[in-house]
Formats: sequence, C-alpha cells, structure tokens
Amino acid sequence: MNLFDLSSIEKLYLQFLANFPPVVQPIISLLLAALIVYAVIQVIKKDFIYLILVVILLPASIPILKNIVDSIIQLITFLIHR
Repeated sequence: MNLFDLSSIEKLYLQFLANFPPVVQPIISLLLAALIVYAVIQVIKKDFIYLILVVILLPASIPILKNIVDSIIQLITFLIHR
C-alpha cells in the first residue's frame, strides 16, 4: 500500500470516520482539516529559509512544491466536503 496514494488515504480516512456517529463526523473532518493547515503553517514557519534555498538553488523544485501544495489543498477540500 502506497501511503502517498490519495485513494488509500481516502480509504483510511473513511475507516477512521466510521468509528464515530454521523452527527460528529463533520466536526471531526473540520478538526482534521484545521490540524493539517496548522501543521503546514508550522513547517513553513520553521523551515521557511530552507524552502527559499531550495527554490533558489534548485529551480526544478518549484513544480514539485506546487504539486505538494496542490495535493494538500485537494486533501483539505476532501476533508471539508465529507
């Protein structure tokens, strides 16, 4: 199982949500989305200088960083819409 595959993450997420009553599931989804946003902000705040160095020293990293940001946005929108 590839952990970076969005379908496998979706299956794990749905299995996790199945443990909670349907009334609480939207709250759990919003909390998880907020936690992901908080974690990403903390990583960017902590390692921002390294991200700048990567972009300056390795121009090919820009599409990779865009792909990572797009994946995070896709995951957050998935969590919010569930």
